Amino acid sequence: MGFSSSSSGLPGFYLVLLFLVGTSIVSADFYNEFDITWGNGRGKILNGDLLTLSLDNSSGSGFESRNEYMFGKIDMQLKLVAGNSAGTVTAYYLSSKGSNWDEIDFEFLGNLSGDPYILHTNVFSQGKGNREQQFYLWFDPTADFHTYSILWNPKSIVFSVDGTPIREFKNAESIGVPFPKDQPMRIHSSLWNADDWATRGGLVKTDWSKAPFTASYRNFKADACVVSSGKSSCGGSDNPAWLSEELDNTKQERLRWAQKNYMIYNYCSDSKRFPQGFPPECKSA
Repeated sequence: MGFSSSSSGLPGFYLVLLFLVGTSIVSADFYNEFDITWGNGRGKILNGDLLTLSLDNSSGSGFESRNEYMFGKIDMQLKLVAGNSAGTVTAYYLSSKGSNWDEIDFEFLGNLSGDPYILHTNVFSQGKGNREQQFYLWFDPTADFHTYSILWNPKSIVFSVDGTPIREFKNAESIGVPFPKDQPMRIHSSLWNADDWATRGGLVKTDWSKAPFTASYRNFKADACVVSSGKSSCGGSDNPAWLSEELDNTKQERLRWAQKNYMIYNYCSDSKRFPQGFPPECKSA
């Protein structure tokens, strides 16, 4: 399935005018950008520049962006649940709607005190995921805020941590792999209990005596194409550089460093899971 595009690199449906939610936003106002969508008061926006989600034995909490995006370079700083976070999951992701949805996932799987968090990544296209890669981090993600970024353009999806790429999912439509490029997505995040699977396959349960568990967010930035009423804010002859950005040699080296030293699971290496052969995109990775 080919990628039909105009000379600008965007599907014609989205060519309207140029408007960037851009670098002038240093620290976006959470009141303007996001809505707390569930949790009955467990999600809070503080002074517009800090958002917190909490989890106790009654409920977790979550939020979503008011804007829908069709490609973008999106940063968020997170500080994860400290201490014994076993059984908890902090999810931060882009997702569209419907049964054939697209999704780009960061999920942070909690662990016992002193054991590392697992950063779980996945990409869904047209409702199909099963493209997991997992990583340890090279720092304590509970001690301070760190920046988790998604670059999503027609060529690839790049996951980065503090500016270091950890994963690249390339557009492989030329070999029949669907790529997220037709469905606008909102930013979502949630903190929830998943002790049936999150920590050591569900062997370690959530210790509710440590509740409430809290994750914090700040410094949201979006250089992105905003979609409203079916029209994208990007198009014309003056598209932003990130819309065609690819990893340069330095970032490719950093990607190899992260994957060599911190990747702990890659679906493209799991021969037991794919006895009939790896998914086609694994060959082009």
